[in-house]
Amino acid sequence: MKKLLIVIMVFGLIITTTGSAFAGWVSGYTRNNGTYVAPYNRSNPNGTVTDNWNFKGNYNPFTGRQGTNYFRNSPSSPYYNGSTQWGIK
Repeated sequence: MKKLLIVIMVFGLIITTTGSAFAGWVSGYTRNNGTYVAPYNRSNPNGTVTDNWNFKGNYNPFTGRQGTNYFRNSPSSPYYNGSTQWGIK
């Protein structure tokens, strides 16, 4: 009984930690310019870039790769340089 309780607690922790950061699977698609984007898992959109899997220092739980993006164009990034993606301040 004690082992079962531990397994349930660990499983619940895994679901809680991965479920909050996981929005789901994005199917592959073709952009207007003809570039194909392969299918991928994405993190949950929440208004900040610092918890995205590709933010510098974070790890993608599906690929095991470390993020390298600083998101300098996003006001929610500590590396924000004052401009936006469209060049509007």
